[in-house]
Amino acid sequence: MGGIFAYLNYLTPKSRKEILEFLVGGLKRLEYRGYDSAGVALDSADGKDISIIKKQGKVKALEEEIFCNTNIDFDSKIHSHVGIAHTRWATHGIPSEVNSHPQRSDSDHAFVVVHNGIVTNYKEVKTLLQQRGYSFESETDTEVIAKLIHHLWVQHPAYSFRELVEQVVQQLEGAFALCFKSKYFPGECVATRRGSPLLVGIKTKTRLATDHVPILYGKDESPRVSKDHRPHGRNTELPVIPRSESTSEFQPLEDKEVEYFFASDASAVIEHTNRVIFLEDDDVAAVKEGALSIHRLRRCMDDPHAREITTLKMEIQQIMKGNYQYFMQKEIFEQPESVVNTMRGRLNFQDNSVTLGGIKDYIPEIKRCRRLMLIGCGTSYHSAIATRQLLEELTELPVMVELASDFLDRNTPVFRDDVCFFISQSGETADTLMALRYCKGRGALIVGITNTVGSSICRESHCGVHINAGPEIGVASTKAYTSQFISLVMFALVMSEDRISLGNRRQQIIEGLKNLDNLIRKVLQLDSKVKELAKSLFQHKSLLIMGRGYNFATCMEGALKVKELTYMHSEGIMAGELKHGPLALVDDSMPVIMIVMRDPVYIKCMNALQQVTARDGKPIVICEEGDNETKMFADKVLEVPKTVDCLQGILTVIPMQLLSFHIAVLRGCNVDCPRNLAKSVTVE
Repeated sequence: MGGIFAYLNYLTPKSRKEILEFLVGGLKRLEYRGYDSAGVALDSADGKDISIIKKQGKVKALEEEIFCNTNIDFDSKIHSHVGIAHTRWATHGIPSEVNSHPQRSDSDHAFVVVHNGIVTNYKEVKTLLQQRGYSFESETDTEVIAKLIHHLWVQHPAYSFRELVEQVVQQLEGAFALCFKSKYFPGECVATRRGSPLLVGIKTKTRLATDHVPILYGKDESPRVSKDHRPHGRNTELPVIPRSESTSEFQPLEDKEVEYFFASDASAVIEHTNRVIFLEDDDVAAVKEGALSIHRLRRCMDDPHAREITTLKMEIQQIMKGNYQYFMQKEIFEQPESVVNTMRGRLNFQDNSVTLGGIKDYIPEIKRCRRLMLIGCGTSYHSAIATRQLLEELTELPVMVELASDFLDRNTPVFRDDVCFFISQSGETADTLMALRYCKGRGALIVGITNTVGSSICRESHCGVHINAGPEIGVASTKAYTSQFISLVMFALVMSEDRISLGNRRQQIIEGLKNLDNLIRKVLQLDSKVKELAKSLFQHKSLLIMGRGYNFATCMEGALKVKELTYMHSEGIMAGELKHGPLALVDDSMPVIMIVMRDPVYIKCMNALQQVTARDGKPIVICEEGDNETKMFADKVLEVPKTVDCLQGILTVIPMQLLSFHIAVLRGCNVDCPRNLAKSVTVE
């Protein structure tokens, strides 16, 4: 949902052109998050004012606006400078130049701010500021923030930039990541977050002085005692690190030349540096005279008292399209490699053992639990549906699968002996994160299943599994789904490793996983056939996808992909529910896709298939290779290889991913950034 990128160079000479290229380049790396306008702010040529350039539409339009601007002195070198940039996804106010970010405090551009998220109490703050004589030019909640910091500066002119920001965030409610720049504080940048991701990248010529940046706290603030006394709770008292001038700020060891990058996502900074700090909620990161300090107003007992500087393993090649026209297409075809990466170092095919290092120490506690709860949104929710049946079989525990938003609406009872899995590609999904905090507050054990190191869900879980699918740029999730699927299958295998009666079943599944990458490659060879099928479907207005058992999740996920990519109505239907209403939709003009596999529900699926053909339906059938009996009832056929029943959903979902991709291309839709959607949904 939009993206923040800021660049600060200290004693590192850069031309204005280089700075703008950095800012625009950072925004391009964040385009996949979904947006409708973009803007940048940097110092004017005389250094006494701030220039803001904003444009509705794509970053490309902003880039043309900037580099066609004859008022900008592109060539002069600047030794120290702060530039901030933003891609906006409209929440308050229509997409327009005046509503796009950066937002300003006044016509003099005293303070400018970029913002991800939503300020829920902006109306109250706006009313207060209007009573103080402020007038507003945009419809955004963000403009309130810019004017509020200006109001506080007028009231408290002796405050530092960082203190002003701390005062601002205490007045705000909601979810936000903020980055500030001011002409009254040249060369300084202040950033903070609450519920929306933000990181700081650090680039120096010399080695870093430390791998940790100490946290500074507000005065006279006593620690808050944690009430979590569960075995997996954190109730250990941590000593406060003594503060001195030498430890209060981060600086390079041998000289003070340094560059900082503030961004919503690591993909925006990886081409510049692989050294980053992931900010926590309510951290205030301030850079002044080249020194970075991180502040918090309050201290809790479970605070680590320092933020670790993480070395990213991501490479720039991983987030480039390579030979593919679209990121989503690339990610579909990366699945043979991504599923292997998910299993690498965890599945030993020699002795059939499975080790999940991130939850290894918690397995005895999980085995004693009352029930498993799998909670997610969208595609992540579907991965839970896909693996529920296997988890029930191998753990013999009750398994609840919940949509995070609905789960919160119901005030669901959660107990201390529940184990709650929170599944999210980004690790920042707002509904899932709030459900996590709800369950954690009630004493449940929290297990995170994410694809993003350092994400909020990753940090707030007691333990978890990184799915290791690699960066996923396309808004419509593909390889993350199959990797989440496999991660949950591996968890089921770990839970059943000491059950002799389940030995043969485990052996079947492990053999299936061993050959899975080759079977996925075989399915991907159907691409040209799926493209031809798309040509017969793209002009229709609706599409029904039916199946049951292990393949019901494929129907739901396939329908979601069609909806989000093609803007075509699509519905995933449980084949057993056909007679209870959906059969009324079937006629000779309604496209129907049916997934029929030779598994325990094969006969039931065949009954549904015959009901469709009896109503003049012309079903497109996804079936096993060589299944001639099923093919007799099909109008068109896609044949996939056979694997063990609980893994078949990985092979059947890939034709649906390809189909939605090809229909989207034929309909002229934006494949990587579907309208109205964002990659990381950081608001409810």
